[in-house]
Parts: sequence; structure tokens; C-alpha cells
Amino acid sequence: MRALSTIGRVEAPVSRVTPSAEAEFTAFVTANYGRLLHIADLIIGDAGRAEELLQTVLTRTYLRWSRVRQDNPLGYVRTGLANARTDWLRRGLGRERPTAIVPVTALTADHSEQVVGRDAVHRALAVLTRRERAVVVLRFYEDLSEAEIARTLDIAAGTVKSTCARALVKLRLSPDLQEGNRS
Repeated sequence: MRALSTIGRVEAPVSRVTPSAEAEFTAFVTANYGRLLHIADLIIGDAGRAEELLQTVLTRTYLRWSRVRQDNPLGYVRTGLANARTDWLRRGLGRERPTAIVPVTALTADHSEQVVGRDAVHRALAVLTRRERAVVVLRFYEDLSEAEIARTLDIAAGTVKSTCARALVKLRLSPDLQEGNRS
């Protein structure tokens, strides 16, 4: 319910999530956060921004939890991530912003082979269009059917098939995924 203040602003809706539903939402996030963050990173291509968008989508999901939990909460969040990425790009938030100070990073263990492999996949996915990338991630990482992808992205099942076929051709030809080129 929205309430108008004396100045005329519209305040955010007040959440009516019951304590048991809140515990259920917390359990859902706890069980799926890593997976959802990985999906967001694959769709968006930037781990930091993926986490920001996931938090935004989870906030929206929490506010609608009473309706979402009865249907398919995982599908709702996946759809929300795809839509949030589109919104983010439309608003121009995907542009880099220069900073005066370079952040200091701590040293970690050497996971270079994993990083090289992941980087190769990210570079190969980067050449795909937004739709191709979303279809490939949902099809092969999330293992969704063509019908589920069509519902998630609000496109025809035939479009999912043709988009996936085009994306796979691009990925097969990608020099980043060729065995001898990962170094």
C-alpha cells in the first residue's frame, strides 16, 4: 500500500511478509545464493555488478515473496536477473567510470588454471548478443528446457532454438575456447 506524505512524495510499499514467510525466504536465499550469483555473473559478465543486480532482484523478490513462493521462486529470480541486466544497460550503468585511486587488492592462492578457463568462457560469451548469452546460460548452465527459457525471456520457443543454434556456432568458432589457445 502506498501512502502520500504531506510533500507529495510516494513512499515505498510496506512489506507484509510474515515471520514464517521471512524464514522461508531466508532459507531460499541461503540455499540458492551461490548458484544465483554465478548465473548473474555469467549473464552480466562482471562479478561486482552481478552481485549488485542480484541483491536488487532479491529485494524485489522479498517484497513479492507471498506470491512468488507459491509458483517458481528460482525461475522468478532468473527472469528478474535477465530483466535487471537489460534495465541496467538501458540506463547506461554498464559504462565504466574512471577513478582517481586504484583499489588495493590482497594476494590470494594461485588458481590460475581455473581463472584462465573461466576467463576463456567469459571472453567467448562476451561476443554473443545479450539474448544469445542469456539463452546459452539458461540452457546449458541452468539446464532449462526450451519452453522454460521461452517463458523466462518472454520469447517464442522457435526463437530460443534459433538463437541457441547461432550462439553455439559462434562458440564453436571462438578462438578463446580452442584447446591450444588457452594460455
